[in-house]
Formats: sequence, structure tokens, C-alpha cells
Amino acid sequence: MNVGVERGASDVVARKYVGALRAVAWICGALVVLAQIVYSMTEPEARLFTTVASVIAFAVASVCDAFARFGPRAAALLVVIAGGGGLLAETVGVHTGFPFGDYRYSGTLGLDVAGVPMVVALAWVMMCWPALLVGRSLAAWVRVDRPAWLVVVVGAWALASWDVFLDPQMVDAGHWVWADPSPALPGVDGVPLTNYAGWLLVAALMITALHWSVGRPRVTRELDLRAGPGPVLYLWTYGSSVWAHAAFFDRPAVSLVAGLLMGAVAVPFAFTLWRAHR
Repeated sequence: MNVGVERGASDVVARKYVGALRAVAWICGALVVLAQIVYSMTEPEARLFTTVASVIAFAVASVCDAFARFGPRAAALLVVIAGGGGLLAETVGVHTGFPFGDYRYSGTLGLDVAGVPMVVALAWVMMCWPALLVGRSLAAWVRVDRPAWLVVVVGAWALASWDVFLDPQMVDAGHWVWADPSPALPGVDGVPLTNYAGWLLVAALMITALHWSVGRPRVTRELDLRAGPGPVLYLWTYGSSVWAHAAFFDRPAVSLVAGLLMGAVAVPFAFTLWRAHR
């Protein structure tokens, strides 16, 4: 009897703990939206704080979302694989030009390690998690057995296509610069094609590692908004990026090209999420 009582008490504590993390995830998600709105209302020289705050809040939301859906191991793996892997890839990239091309950071993004701003590693964490959710969900939509290769292809595209929005914005803001920004995607000048090839490679490796090591995929778990804002934040990032480049950054061509590329997964994912919650 005592064993049963103790087990029941521990289950209650565990549920409260997960519930708290879900609340933190949603609060951080709201802060992401707020920070990005404030960003659009501030002068260029005052935008660093909101940029960093948005990335940190998003990364915390993703880690808490991973914990709430799949447990502490998933959260730790996300930090190691996406954060550590992103930092490693960026460090190699800055010093060798592989796999993204020849580029350098301008020293405007705060604390760095080996020439790579820590906020960049957090950016990999923040978007890698929702990209995995997108990959798993859409793979199940296409094929019930959702083979791993399909999860990786869709998840890697979900992550890498986001950079078609990100890189032009950061280059225009002066946070990093490319030695030779050509050839580039049509309408997305300033960023070479090698960058996107590198993103696809690194994204595929990260999604593969996370898919094989994080929990047993179930669509009901991945699309459950009670667990956290991961799916919503991916769609917010897509929609706000389309609007921002068209109306705020004065890069309508980027809005169109990136909108089509990221929209190839974001639009079906929005439909899948809507269908799961109708």
C-alpha cells in the first residue's frame, strides 16, 4: 500500500513538473512574438537586444517543449545535437569555409566561442526542434509508416529553408559577411548557394540524429499543443518572416522566394495541425 501511495505521489509531482515546463514554453513563446514585434518598432542600432532576447526565448521554449513531449533525455539531446552540433559546424565553417562557404562574423552578436557567437548556436536549437516536429508530422501524412529517410528529408528542408529568410536579414544588418556572395538564389542576393547546401547537409545530420534518438514518434504527441508551442512557433516564424521581408526589410523578392521554399512544408504543416485540432 505504501509503495502504491509513493508511486502515485511521484506521478503527481512529475505531472506538475511537466506542467510547469509547458507553461514556461508557452510564456517564452509569447516573449518571442513580443520581442519580434518590438524589433520592428525600434531603430536599427537598438535591435541587438530584441534579436538576442528573441533567440534565447525561442531556444528555451524549444527545449521545454522537447522535455514536455519526450522527457528530459530529449531536451538534453536537443541541446547537445543542435546546440553543440551547430556550434561545431559554424566553427569549422568560419575557419575553413566548409560546408557553408567563406564567411566571417562581424562581432556584433555578443559573446562568442572560437569566433562564433553563442546566440548562433542557440538559433540552431530554437529551430531544429520544430523542424523535427514538422518532419515527423508531414512524413506521417504522406506515408503511414513514415520511413526515416522521409522524416529527414522533410525535417532538413523545414530547417534549411528558414535560412533563406534569416541569412539576408542578418547580412543586411551587418552581423556577418560573405567573401563571395555569388552565385545566389534569384532575388536573394548577398548569400551564396553554398550556404544553403551547407545548411541542408548540417540540417540532415541533426534531424537524423534527433529522429533516431528522441522518443518514439507519434503524431498525436508531436502535434499536441498542450505540450508546448513548438508547432505554432514554426508557423509564426514562417508567417512573420514573409511579412517582414515584404513590408519591413524592403526585400519583397526574398519574401517571395523564401516564402515559396519554406512554404512547401509550412503550408502543409499548417493544414496538418489544423486537421489534428479541428
